[in-house]
Amino acid sequence: MLDKFFEDLIIVELASVLAGPAVGMFFAELGAKVIKIENKKTGGDVTRKWKLPTENPDAEFSAYYHSVNYKKNIQLVDLQEDRGRDHVLKIIKSADIVVSNFRAKSAKKMGMDYESLKKINPALIYAELTGFGQEDRPAFDVVLQAEAGFLFMTGEPNREPVKMPVALIDLLAAHQLKEGILIALIHRMKTGQGSFVTTSLLEAAVASLANQANNWLMANFIPQRMGCMHPNIAPYGDIFYSKDNKPIVLAVGTERQFKNLCEVLKLEDLINDKRFEVNSSRVKNRMVLKEILALEFQKRDRDPLLIIFHNKSIPAGSIRNMKEVFDIPMAKEMILEEKLPSGEVTKRVKTVAFDITFK
Repeated sequence: MLDKFFEDLIIVELASVLAGPAVGMFFAELGAKVIKIENKKTGGDVTRKWKLPTENPDAEFSAYYHSVNYKKNIQLVDLQEDRGRDHVLKIIKSADIVVSNFRAKSAKKMGMDYESLKKINPALIYAELTGFGQEDRPAFDVVLQAEAGFLFMTGEPNREPVKMPVALIDLLAAHQLKEGILIALIHRMKTGQGSFVTTSLLEAAVASLANQANNWLMANFIPQRMGCMHPNIAPYGDIFYSKDNKPIVLAVGTERQFKNLCEVLKLEDLINDKRFEVNSSRVKNRMVLKEILALEFQKRDRDPLLIIFHNKSIPAGSIRNMKEVFDIPMAKEMILEEKLPSGEVTKRVKTVAFDITFK
């Protein structure tokens, strides 16, 4: 039912790379007609050519491109030509939403800015994505990870920063823009009025700093690179290797969970040890604790130990590669397939990760 929920919506996507197209794909998954306008002069969205060495060099689209361009009507258009611009304006005149990541000057020059478009479609919802708000500068994800503090915090102590392996700032910005669009749709239902919705990659990134931001704002603590470990909780994010040399990560967040962990590992003495009896003392003495726990993990095989952990409500998980991730039945169910006109079957993961039962 959800795949037809927005079937009456028409969305024009004037966006490329990841964040903007992720917004379009969200609505496409929910049944909207999404018309993706790509730059004919440059051969389309730049991600068409972002291919891995293992991909077919002759294929029209990369796997990266397919990740956020599901069920879209893709059109190559030159918006600097009258013919191309008129064609897109005709579509926008009856559209519900425009998603754009054009630079402000470029959008205005082509007549694709909100002020121009609302004249032909007063009920239009125009969703604009920028990198740094009014500051006109290139904005790729790793730059935002750096500027918003993520890169400084990520990696191992005394080593170079490490970027997150997914362009997460783009995806966070896409979520912010989707939320704004949904509010604008509710507003239009009530008033019939269109809206201008905007967010920036920087704002989306800063909004997601959560407790790490507050560690600075309220405790004057600048978060440092700690690998997977958590600055406020221990053992949380600590990685251990089993007897069969398989990695396990712990996320022990309560005193009850720590007690259960000690009991399973036959380390009951740690429960009343002054160094570890409460979370704050465990954080202070986390490296000593990790050494003690590591010896016990090395006596047990991973899979049987994880079963015990799960049964005892001890948060722990396998560190899986991508192949192993899609061995999980729930992950398999999130794969979307689409057959292209060429006959090629493409795959990607759902961006809609919720379900609703209407009663």
